[in-house]
Amino acid sequence: MAQHALGTLTLPWSISSPRASKRVPVDPALLAITLVLALVGVVMVYSASAVVAGIRYHDSWYFLKRQLAWLAAGLLVMHLISKIDYTIWKKLSIPLLFMTAVLLVLVLVPSLGSAAKGARRWLHLGPINIQPAELTKFMAVIYVAAYLSKKQDQLNHFSRGLLPPLIVLGLLSGLVLLEPDLGTVVVMGLVVVTMLFLAGARIKHLGLLSLCALPAVAALIFGSSYRRQRILEFLHSAKDPTGAGYQINQSFLAFGSGGPFGVGLGEGKQKLFFLPEAHTDFVLALVGEELGLVGSVAIVLLFGLFVIKGFQIAGRARHPFGRHLAMGITMLVGMQALVNAGVVTGLLPTKGLTLPFVSYGGSSLVANLCGVGILLSISRDRQGGKESSGPRVVRKRGVVTE
Repeated sequence: MAQHALGTLTLPWSISSPRASKRVPVDPALLAITLVLALVGVVMVYSASAVVAGIRYHDSWYFLKRQLAWLAAGLLVMHLISKIDYTIWKKLSIPLLFMTAVLLVLVLVPSLGSAAKGARRWLHLGPINIQPAELTKFMAVIYVAAYLSKKQDQLNHFSRGLLPPLIVLGLLSGLVLLEPDLGTVVVMGLVVVTMLFLAGARIKHLGLLSLCALPAVAALIFGSSYRRQRILEFLHSAKDPTGAGYQINQSFLAFGSGGPFGVGLGEGKQKLFFLPEAHTDFVLALVGEELGLVGSVAIVLLFGLFVIKGFQIAGRARHPFGRHLAMGITMLVGMQALVNAGVVTGLLPTKGLTLPFVSYGGSSLVANLCGVGILLSISRDRQGGKESSGPRVVRKRGVVTE
């Protein structure tokens, strides 16, 4: 048995047979986890939004119908992507990056971009709206994975190895910040830096970059009135439960009233115009109220299993690009879920990040399902999806030669 390394990280569960095997099916456990989370999301979105949709749009099925339509489209795209050889994304990384930058610029055009709640994050494409920032996170991961598969041996050099992907990340982050959307930038930055670390970048270089980034983040936070207000809410939410700390205190009430087993599916009270964004950013709080601690822990465990399966797929992948890409996508989903859980439980300041697969939102759902499709494609390459690059063993009349 052999262990396979991902950059400087050795994954202990990356164990495979010395013999190459034929192309295998996708990882069934990862697919099952994704489907369960998505179906739970459909149920909770309807439970959280039925009353609100009935009053606002005179149709209690308003949000559910849209979530189901996006889920159907996302599952179809996931299936198609899982059938594609994942190495194609390495060849398309630069064109996809350019396309993403164009979409981010188009969002800022008033006649094309749609503004809501002080942010311009949505782009009109015919009858639908998309959020390019959701795609940007995955395109950045694809680009960095492609870069690392070609330049990993140069990561020890700051200017030649580490700086180019950081410049690209900085340009994308600048466009996203103009929307503005600091939460997406933070998650994307953490994932990319972690990918660089796992690939072998020097801790000294990454540490210096982090020290340089901290003043910039602080300036972005305290230079904006609403971001500064969110920090103050986070630090002093208990002092003003009906004002600045209203949303997080309503989230606490949802979790507290749920108890161990919840008040029952559909029986929650906080969704009745008490808890803002109950079907989007704070859907986990509603899970805590209606399904209790057991339901909340089950959701968290499913995300934990998702991350474990993603790491296993990364460890089994035969090509460096597949390993870096699988790690990046897995961390992107896992880190966003972690941040969302931290926000609704009051451990982190409020950020506009959805819970992957569960929260209402078409762009987020489809983007995450596309990421899962790539992971499923990588899972087919289990140390033998293609010809081995080592010496070929040929048998002739009982004689073994290489």
